[in-house]
Formats: sequence, structure tokens, C-alpha cells
Amino acid sequence: MKPVSGFSKMSKEEKIVWLSNQLGGEAQTLVKQMPVFWHHDNDIQKRLDEFSENTLTNFDMPFGIAPNFLINGKTYSVPMVIEESSVVAAASLGAKFWYERGGFTSKIISTKKVGQIHFLWQGQKEKLTAFFEKSQNDLVAAVKPLTENMNRRGGGILSVGLEDMTDKIENYFQLKLEFNTCDAMGANFINSILEEMALVFKHKLGLDDSFTASEKEVQIIMCILSNYTPECLVECSVECPVENLGTINGMSARTFAERFSTAVRIAQVDISRAVTHNKGIMNGVDAVVLATGNDFRAIEACAHAFASRDGQYRSLSKVDLQGDTFKFTLTIPLAVGTVGGLTSLHPLAKTSLAILENPSAQDLMKVMAAVGLAQNFGAVKSLVTTGIQKGHMKLHLLNVLNQLGASPLQIEKGKEYFTDKVVSFTAVRTFLESTKQLQ
Repeated sequence: MKPVSGFSKMSKEEKIVWLSNQLGGEAQTLVKQMPVFWHHDNDIQKRLDEFSENTLTNFDMPFGIAPNFLINGKTYSVPMVIEESSVVAAASLGAKFWYERGGFTSKIISTKKVGQIHFLWQGQKEKLTAFFEKSQNDLVAAVKPLTENMNRRGGGILSVGLEDMTDKIENYFQLKLEFNTCDAMGANFINSILEEMALVFKHKLGLDDSFTASEKEVQIIMCILSNYTPECLVECSVECPVENLGTINGMSARTFAERFSTAVRIAQVDISRAVTHNKGIMNGVDAVVLATGNDFRAIEACAHAFASRDGQYRSLSKVDLQGDTFKFTLTIPLAVGTVGGLTSLHPLAKTSLAILENPSAQDLMKVMAAVGLAQNFGAVKSLVTTGIQKGHMKLHLLNVLNQLGASPLQIEKGKEYFTDKVVSFTAVRTFLESTKQLQ
């Protein structure tokens, strides 16, 4: 493919023509078909185009609902955006299962977010500490114009600290700030404050006569929020007497509870299992994050770092099986927002929040955690009873039929045929061979 200049200045149509001309065969045909996926409303399409750069078209994802989530006594139908039907099905089944047993209990542990000013400085550490202590209030006051609106909403800067990192990198220090960003995710708010405070810090230190000429030199390396937010934390749990779990796929409640507990304990000690276990949790969480226009990449990164916080990657969920009580708990960091960014600009993100009755950021954290726990419960429940593939492949039957080129009539007959049979690519292929006359 040839290099190109000025690509970002081309129209969408010109970009598609250029790209298709670089390709041949099926790829060229597919690229030329991209306008099929443009939104029929030009205003909405313009907005979607402006979310990203070098936009050619839209990438559609299914928008579904998982009903019957009883969370802290309130029932939700939760929007989920994901391409895997078994995720929505598992979340829905988990929600219904626990609805009948008291629902989910979700609570916020903390909502602190973090930003850092990373800098290099050479001199006597005691002098830098003394300077910081006498300048701390002035640094916060200097950025007051940027924090006033957030302060009025009950948020803003919670603390500013000086971190000595010289044992890791020579001459390396941080100013570490903690924030409450209320209902906003707050990335732009935090980064703007950090950049302004860094300038003020450098300027004030340069004017301080207690420092030598060389000590007045501060090298600001970068100013950036941290997506590791272990103190922006939510806990969600379900609980019932063991006997209330009922018979599950022919398995007694006690046997199920013990097998389930062992499966979760395995995810606490074995990284190979823990990664897949937590991926299942994030299947549910990410689907709600996407539906509400939040940043799933930041949430994923933080969740997995949090799972490794004691030096080994572990399950984010745990089971307490004490006597006759079964309790299943998820503790997860979730830095989300319900105002600003895509949450108000993307029409479907706005719709998702409306479906959730316009929750605060804290309430949205509680909902996401409940969906993650329901998804995890459904996955582990399948694993320790029937196995994951029976239900998983049943839900993927339509995808398999379409992938193998089934006709509409074969699809209808296939749904009926596989009602009581195991779904696999081989089985579906054999079925299609035997029903060629239906094409």
C-alpha cells in the first residue's frame, strides 16, 4: 500500500476511494460498501464522525437489555453493548436467579481519582519538602479558577502530596493529587489542573531564594491522570441460605455451593484460570461501560492492575461459604461518569442513561458491578454444572448457521432441529448437508 499525505483533510468519500484503489478483489469491494453503514440521519452521522479521526464509516454493535436486576431494592433493565449473545443471556439469567433471592447489594467504598505531576529535581530533599509544605496551599489556590465549578458540585482537589521516587529513578519526584470529580469521569478536568499546577510549581520554586541556582531547575516530565484508581471502588454481593440455591442441573444446593466456591478459589491461586475468570466479569462490565459511553480501556487496565495488587494476579470475586450461608462478592475499581464526554454526546449513550433513570456516577458504578457479578455467577455456574459449551454454542447457533451460508428456511429448521442437540460446527455442517433441498 502506498504512503499518502493530507489523508486527514480528505472527505469520507475521498478516503474510501483512496483506500479502495490501494486494494483489490474482495477487500476493494468491501471498502466500497462502507457507506452502507452510514447513519440515515446526517446530523447524527456528523456527530459520530467527529468522535474520532480519519473516519470512514460506523462499526455497528448490538445494543441489548438485561432485565430484572434488583440492586439495593430497585429494579433495573440494564443496557449492554456487546457482540456475544451468551454474555447478555448469562447476565439476564443471573439477574433473574438473584432477583428471586433478594437481589444484589452494592455499595461505594471510595470515589477518589488520582493525577500526577512527574518531575526531575536535583538538590537537598529536605529543602524541597520544606518548600512544598509552605507552598501547598498556594498551589491549590492558583488553580482555583479551574476547580470552581467542580467545587460548587461538591468535588475538586482532595489532597496534594510530594512523593520521593528517587529510590527508583535518580532525581525523580511526583506531585500526587487526589480528586473527587462527582458525576464526571473527569479526565480533562484532572489533566488541565495538573498542567496548570506544574507551571505554577516550577515558577514558584524558581523564585524561591532558599534554593541555589542549580536547585531552581525543575524538569517537568509529564502531567497526567492515572487510570489506576484503587480508591474509586465499588463492592457488590449476593447472599442467601445454601438451601435457597435450589437444585441446579440435577446438583444439590450444597454440592453446587461447594463446587462453585472451589472454582472461585482456584481463580484466586492460579493465574491461568484467574485471567479467564476476570475476563468473564469484564464481559458484563464492559458491555455496560460501552452502552453508557464510558472508557472501557481505562476500566479494563485498572481492573487487571487491581487484580494484581498483592503481587499475584487473582480473581476479582470471592465466595464466603460459612455454615449454611452462601455469599458471592465482587470488589472492583470503576472510574465512570454520567455527565460530559460521550455520555451526553452519543445519542445511544444518552438513551442508555435514560433507561437507567439517569443515575449518578456512583449509582452507575453499582449497576456495573452488579452486571459483572451476575455475569461471573452465570459463567461459573455453567462451568461447575453442565459445562460452558452447551449453553454457549446454543446461543451461537444463529452465528454458525449464517457463517456456513444457511438459507432462511435452513435457519428456521436448524433452530428447531438443535433444540435438544449439542451445537458444534461439525453438527451444523452435517445438518446443512442433509437439508440442501431447503436452499
